[in-house]
Amino acid sequence: MTLVLASTSAARRVMLTAAGVAHEALAPHVDEDEVKTALTAEGASPRAIADALAEAKAVKLSRKLPGALVLGADQVLALPDGTMLDKPVGREGAAAQLRSLRGIEHRLISAAVIAENGQAVWRVADTATLQVRQFSEAWLEAYLDAEGDAILGCVGSYRLEAMGAQLFSRIRGDHFTILGLPLLAVLDYLRTRGELTT
Repeated sequence: MTLVLASTSAARRVMLTAAGVAHEALAPHVDEDEVKTALTAEGASPRAIADALAEAKAVKLSRKLPGALVLGADQVLALPDGTMLDKPVGREGAAAQLRSLRGIEHRLISAAVIAENGQAVWRVADTATLQVRQFSEAWLEAYLDAEGDAILGCVGSYRLEAMGAQLFSRIRGDHFTILGLPLLAVLDYLRTRGELTT
C-alpha cells in the first residue's frame, strides 16, 4: 500500500523519500486558518491545535481514498507567553518574526495523524525547544537576502536545514520534529502495520 501524504510540503516529502518511504502527496484543501482561529478562541493548547490540524488534513483526504493510509501533519510555533506564530507574509513579516524570536526560547510542536477510511487510526505529537541567539541587524538583513522567498513557507521564518541553523545557540529535541514531521514515530507505526520491513 502506498502512503498518501496529505500535504504538499517539500520538507516532509524530502524526509519520507530520504527514509525510503514510497508515498504520493496530495493537497488536502483544509482551511487551516479557520480551524486555528476556532481552536484558539476555545483556548486550545498549541499541541492540541497541531494535532487537530494534522487530523483534519488526514481525515479529509482519507474520506476520498478508501483503503489508503493517509498521513496528515502540522507544526505550531509557540512563544513563552503562549503566542503562536504563523508563516510570515513577505520579507518584512519574516523580519518581524525573527526579531520577536531574538534572544528567547520557543517551542516547535509537530503532530502527525494517520487516517484510514475517514477515521484517525494513529497519532503522535512531539515538541522541540529552540533558543535563538542575539543576532545583529546586519546579520538579519544578510540572512533575509540569502534565504529570499524560501523562508516564507516556514513558520518562524527559518529553515534549520539551511542558513537558519545560524540563528540558534541551543536546540533540544528531535531534528525531524523541527523540520515538521515526527518521522521516527511514523516509521515505527508503518513497520507495525507491515508497510515497512521490520
